[in-house]
Amino acid sequence: MKIIAGIIPQDSGQVIIGQTVKMGYYAQEIGSEKTNDENEMDLSYMDPKQRVIDYVKDTAEYIQTADGSISASAMLERFLFPPEKQYSPIGKLSGGEKKRLNLLRVLAESPNFILLDEPTNNLDITTLTILEDYLDHYGGIVVTVSHDRYFLDRTMKHMFSFEENRKLKQYEGGYTDYFLKKLAEKEEQEAGNVSKTNRQTTQKGQRTRGPQKLKFTYQEQRDYETIESDMDALEEKIEVLESEMAVASTDFVKLNQIMTQKEAAESMLEEMIDRWMYLEELAERIAEQ
Repeated sequence: MKIIAGIIPQDSGQVIIGQTVKMGYYAQEIGSEKTNDENEMDLSYMDPKQRVIDYVKDTAEYIQTADGSISASAMLERFLFPPEKQYSPIGKLSGGEKKRLNLLRVLAESPNFILLDEPTNNLDITTLTILEDYLDHYGGIVVTVSHDRYFLDRTMKHMFSFEENRKLKQYEGGYTDYFLKKLAEKEEQEAGNVSKTNRQTTQKGQRTRGPQKLKFTYQEQRDYETIESDMDALEEKIEVLESEMAVASTDFVKLNQIMTQKEAAESMLEEMIDRWMYLEELAERIAEQ
C-alpha cells in the first residue's frame, strides 16, 4: 500500500497512476518524526505542536461531504472534536484521538481513491460508525487491508486472496462470501482426492481396504450444528432490509444501496440452503449405515 501511495519506491516494475486519481492514504501507524528524505513521503506524520484545527485546515478549509461542503471545524465536531479541543496541540491527544484525526485528514482531501491500512485498529465504535457511514455514501474506490471480518462484510464488495504459487485471486462479495467459496473449493478438492484414491488399483498380493464408512468432516459437523440458525439470521436481515427499502422508496441512492445489500444477502442465503441440503442428505446417509 505504501508503494501504491508513493511513500516508498517499488523494487521492480512500474506503478502507473491515472491523471484523474486523487489518492487518500490512511496509515496503520502514526509517524513519530518527519522524514528528511525528499524522495520519501510520510503522510501519517503529525506535528505535536500544531493545533488540531490547523492540521485539518492545512488540508482543506472546506470539505466535501454527502451533505455538501462543510467547514473544517464542523467536520471536526462530526469526528468528536468539540470546539475547545480543536485549538489544543496534537501532542495532547490520546493515541485513539490521533488515529481519528488522521482519518479525518484523509477524508478532508476529498479523494476519489482511498487506501485504508487496518482502519479499525484503535478506533472506537462511534468513529467506526462514522467511517462506515462515510463509505456508504462514497462514490470512489476504496482498497483496504483488514483483519476485521465484520468491517469487510459491512463495507467491501470484492476480496483479493493471496493463494498458493504466488497467485492473486479475486472473489466477489465480502469476507463471508469469500469464506464460503473457499470452503466449497476445499470440499470439492477433498472429494476429488477421495475419488482418485478409490480408483487406484492395488498392487499384486496387497489386501484391498473394505468400504469406508461415511462421516462428517470437522467443518461439516460444525456447519451442520449452526447452519439453521445462520439461515434464520440471514432471513431476518433480509426482512429488515425490505422494511428499509419501503422507508427509502423516494431516496434513489439509498434505495439502490439497500437493494445491493439485499441481493448479496439473498445470494448468500441460496448458498447456505444448498449447503444445508447437502449436509441433510449426508446426515441421512450416515444414519443409514
